Amino acid sequence: MAAYEYIALDLKGRQKKGMLESDSGRQVRQLLRDMGLAPLSVKPAADDQKDRDQMNLFRPRGMNPLELALFTRQMSTLLAAGLPLEEALGAVAQQTEKRHISNLIMAVRTRVLEGHTLAQSMAEYPHTFGDMFRSTIAAGEQSGYLDKVFDNLADYTEQRFESRRNVEMAMLYPVILLVLAIAIVGFLLVYIVPDIVGVFENSGQELPGLTKGLISLSEFVQSYIWAMIILFAIAIFAARYFLSLENIRLSWDKRKLELPFIGKIVRGSNTARYSSTLSILVASSVPLVEAMQIAAEVVTNTWLKDRLGVATQHVSEGSSLRASLGTAGYFPPMMLHMVASGESSGELDTMLSKVSSYQQKELERLVGTLVKLFEPFMLLFMGATVMVIVLAVLLPILNMNELLG
Repeated sequence: MAAYEYIALDLKGRQKKGMLESDSGRQVRQLLRDMGLAPLSVKPAADDQKDRDQMNLFRPRGMNPLELALFTRQMSTLLAAGLPLEEALGAVAQQTEKRHISNLIMAVRTRVLEGHTLAQSMAEYPHTFGDMFRSTIAAGEQSGYLDKVFDNLADYTEQRFESRRNVEMAMLYPVILLVLAIAIVGFLLVYIVPDIVGVFENSGQELPGLTKGLISLSEFVQSYIWAMIILFAIAIFAARYFLSLENIRLSWDKRKLELPFIGKIVRGSNTARYSSTLSILVASSVPLVEAMQIAAEVVTNTWLKDRLGVATQHVSEGSSLRASLGTAGYFPPMMLHMVASGESSGELDTMLSKVSSYQQKELERLVGTLVKLFEPFMLLFMGATVMVIVLAVLLPILNMNELLG
């Protein structure tokens, strides 16, 4: 049976949308007529989902990290309960409230019913199910432990989502504070300062240098604010373009790894991402060389990714994982020692999981420290800005009082 999405009219002429499973589109149309509906359109769910992806070339509609984590956990629970794969997929598709996700899952289920493996079926939607996800599923299908693999993947996706959310939430407050600070200062310079200071300017008295400077700054912002916004946007697009060039991106990524504070964050985040992915792949019985190739794809720093490619080559030639990662550089010594311990004890996946957990906590600590340092800086910036504006307004008033006295 395959899943078909339909559009039909009921007896009152209202349009109905839904999904039915049947052996053919003709049979679906007959089922709709038996239900008292007039079919307008019947299309396989797989074709419908592909059409949606083609219409969204720049941002195909799939699952976000939270939805993927929920899907993986539901599949893990249902398979552990003994449900056949196709029934588990059908149950998860019915459970979701989002139509495009239900279509996607039903499209995967249709391919499974046609005789394809689950990993092959998921390969039709690479934007949702990445290389690591599919390789892990393929290993679980080959070993016969698909429920355990889904359980490991569920833990992995939930941990990745939680870690990413923690970092994003930590960065949210300073970003909002910075935007508000810029907006408030811009509002004062464009709308408030000219009206207040203009009174003293029209009085004919000699204005203090601070007041003159503030007036000049206010006039500059008023005259060129749109030009400044356009130039800022152009600078962002230019930076993104140049960073898309391979040589420039490689040089910039190498430079980032060597910066005092930022380099530690970049190394920590990539180490956590790489070790976590490698851990889940090794635990799922994916061969080490293949697991290293897949895990390198989740590394965002291109220089480090190239070094990992060299390390993978060394492992394929017979070198140990610890020695190969050591030649790559930039990995913390603690990770290398734990990898060596995992190789000697046969618990490499466990050690890599511990490395990932430690590095993620260290990353959150570093980001938290950065946020705590940013908060007083922003308070000082806002306080100094307000003080300068207040002084620029008060100094002419004090000078006027002295003249009157």
